[in-house]
Amino acid sequence: MKFRILFLIIISLSFFNCQNKKEVVKTENKKPNVLIVFPDQLRRYSAGFWSEAPYKDLAQGMGDPVVTPTMDKLAKNGIVFTNAVSNFPLCSPYRGMMLSGRYPEQNGIWNNCKVGRNESLRDDIETIPDLFFKAGYSTSYFGKCHWLKNDPLFDENGNYVGSTEEPGGHHVNAYDTYVPPGKSRHNIEYFYQALKDEHFNPRIYSNDPYAIEGKKDGELHLPKIFSAKNEAEKIIDYLKNERGQRDTDKPFCMIWSMNPPHNPWDDENTDMETLHEHYDTDKFPEIDEQLVVRKNADLEVANYARHYYANVTSADKYIGQVIDYLEKMGELDNTIVLFSSDHGEMMGSHSKTGKNTFETESLGIPFIAHWPKGIKSGIEDVLFSVPDVLPTVMGLAGLGDKIPSDIEGSNFSSLLISNNETVEKPDAVLLMLGNSRGVLTNRYTLCVKESKKPWDKHEVKTIDDAYFYDNLEDPYQKNKIKLEDNPDVSEKLLSHLAKLLEKTNDPWFKEKKYSDLIPYL
Repeated sequence: MKFRILFLIIISLSFFNCQNKKEVVKTENKKPNVLIVFPDQLRRYSAGFWSEAPYKDLAQGMGDPVVTPTMDKLAKNGIVFTNAVSNFPLCSPYRGMMLSGRYPEQNGIWNNCKVGRNESLRDDIETIPDLFFKAGYSTSYFGKCHWLKNDPLFDENGNYVGSTEEPGGHHVNAYDTYVPPGKSRHNIEYFYQALKDEHFNPRIYSNDPYAIEGKKDGELHLPKIFSAKNEAEKIIDYLKNERGQRDTDKPFCMIWSMNPPHNPWDDENTDMETLHEHYDTDKFPEIDEQLVVRKNADLEVANYARHYYANVTSADKYIGQVIDYLEKMGELDNTIVLFSSDHGEMMGSHSKTGKNTFETESLGIPFIAHWPKGIKSGIEDVLFSVPDVLPTVMGLAGLGDKIPSDIEGSNFSSLLISNNETVEKPDAVLLMLGNSRGVLTNRYTLCVKESKKPWDKHEVKTIDDAYFYDNLEDPYQKNKIKLEDNPDVSEKLLSHLAKLLEKTNDPWFKEKKYSDLIPYL
């Protein structure tokens, strides 16, 4: 009897040891998860680590005095890109390029999606969610979409009816609109969309009834919660998976597009608790050079600095909650976290607010790649464009052979995984606005600007301004250099521009616009 009991104990221990070995093998061979996070309108240097070595020596000017422990942790344990740029610093064009890996002429978005415009991400091209879904991932999206044409397909209460006839015929929002099930959702399995720039009153649509008080996909939900906090809670709930929201046998590919720190910057749309804790008059008595440190800033224009920084810090806090939960569940080491933004924020620099301009405060975006299991921490100076996100994240996830052949971005994954110095780095990247084209190199920013506003629809045939900045000698871009004042540099920059316009099938190239200036082949 004793021998039989001992035998059973040995067999049991052997079984559990085998199970444990299998579990270890399963974990070791598991595909990496993917989490792409991009707060809206977060400029590159609004992160605390830029005020510390070695990053501060690589910044173009000073970093903002912001409290961002999550960004700092991701940066110090990941790879910080010092030259990541939003090629078209505007919400919808960024999303079109990031999701598709293609430039505007190929993806369908040349301006912000808005009532009265036809801009819309093409349904017939594969995007990040499509491709990861095909590769066996559970796909999810949380937050702001802003990639679909805005048609009046809602009733007066904001519920989607899919028709312009009564009870339809209404818009739910002037800019972003609800993305219904179907091709426009691009194989996003779990969908939790937030609309409108009211941070404490987001308009929510979801295909998870539990997350929206039992409502159906397309019925408007108003949680009346700070949007970043609300989305973090829903993401953690999704990760817990207590209701079978995802297939735990699959890795996940999640995109989180957070609205803060996008405007409005007022008390009603700001995490005031965070403002009082970190940026109130006890710490910064005035809105002066201690708070607004960019040496090209108009302090009167930057009068919303406290509110902007407060929402940066608040966004950082809620991102931190998700990162902490990933660590708690043992998934952080095997999760590729890409942290970025759709564009920057001028905050008084050059006496401007917002984006939609070619200065660094608008163009420069954060980009951090964090994946403890797959990449070492460090710094990368490659000129990194928005269309590069799709091929690079696919390369990191081991899906390089599944990148569509018509993708226009570059796969820089080997640069990150193995520090492969043979990878060809671009000499210049293309910059675009509704009224401008230009290039960014490691030293210069070129701008060729038409005689109209970025959002004007009418055609013009005249150049209003053509100049470049020397970002090395003039990091705050205080001095525009006319092309004729330095023809040698101008010639090189314009040559880069001509090649990139052709490469991206840009309308300027197709129409050979301003051929007396731009040396098209």
